[in-house]
Amino acid sequence: MAAPASPDFRHSTPSDLDDILRTDAPLREKWDGLTDLARNEWICWMTSGKKAETRTKRLARLQEDILAGKRRPCCWPGCPHRRESARKWVDA
Repeated sequence: MAAPASPDFRHSTPSDLDDILRTDAPLREKWDGLTDLARNEWICWMTSGKKAETRTKRLARLQEDILAGKRRPCCWPGCPHRRESARKWVDA
């Protein structure tokens, strides 16, 4: 049986996103204005794709959406790692 999800779960910033944040000052400013939870949601959404192409598309969309002022990924129910009821989707 899987251990309960930590209510304080945080994803590490992936290196490809970190590289972009270092070189894109406007994106970094918007990113830094997000809450820790919002940044975690973006990271989880971006990295949860099963294919490399999906992740690449999501990274591009993350940049566009954050620069447009969006604070969370659209249509994303939230990081499943934070909820015991959603563990089946990430522990399968």
